[in-house]
Amino acid sequence: MIVTNKENLIRASKGGYAIPAINTQGGNFDIIWAVCQAAEELKSPIMLAHYVSTGAYSGNDWFVEVCKWCGSRVSVPVSIHLDHGDSFERCMEALKLGFTSVMIDGSTKSVEENAAITNEVIKVAKCFEVPVEAEIGELLRLDNLGTVMENKNIVDPEEVRCFLDLCQPDSLAIGIGNAHGYYKGEPEIHLDVLEDVRKFTDIPLVLHGCTGMKEDVIREAIKLGVAKINFGTEIRYKYVEHYEEGLKNLDHQGHSWKLSQYANEKLMEDVKKIILLAGSDGKA
Repeated sequence: MIVTNKENLIRASKGGYAIPAINTQGGNFDIIWAVCQAAEELKSPIMLAHYVSTGAYSGNDWFVEVCKWCGSRVSVPVSIHLDHGDSFERCMEALKLGFTSVMIDGSTKSVEENAAITNEVIKVAKCFEVPVEAEIGELLRLDNLGTVMENKNIVDPEEVRCFLDLCQPDSLAIGIGNAHGYYKGEPEIHLDVLEDVRKFTDIPLVLHGCTGMKEDVIREAIKLGVAKINFGTEIRYKYVEHYEEGLKNLDHQGHSWKLSQYANEKLMEDVKKIILLAGSDGKA
């Protein structure tokens, strides 16, 4: 069933688990259906996440419609999430299309500018009864080998305090040394930042860039109030691997649906592992 995620994130934050947000490659049916089926089997709330760049091929409206179709066919809570909305206009488009969760990413701006644009989005999103995720502390930038290009995302907890004095999003992603993509070596994740932030707010926190991060680090972050964990890189690579495996090993006879079904069923197992890591199984 399609829902907003506000209440589920609050429950997760208080309950010591997180809701997985899975990037779906712009509305890829195989991926979306695998995520929904895995969530249904394990009775987990789930979030279907969307980068606008990956929707350039099929269209942002296509993504929403596929999510609605798949989400309406399972009994667990499924939310449709805009990840890293890069402008007020982008978030407005998402709201009109039927996204049930939006992120406005003003992390490259000053605290004051970030809070201002976040407040603009919150004001309109409330009219749609859609929760808003914000971010403070820009994600690390990696090159194509996973090497850190910049290291400016470890946020000062006092900046978080200042930001939350200026605006009140429904959830907040905090830069603690995390990055998108596969890491080269082990990322230096600063859980102490989460600990300090938890001293002055109980807002549900979000951890981006979980692919490649040590599982015990993710579990510890969840204990500190991270209520949403994002996976993208691992899912897209696993999907391609499964599809390639099907091409090599299946007697597919040129039927693309057989390859899609094979990749879908394999990917379900990958998603289940993420759900179990998040501890959201049985929480629907």
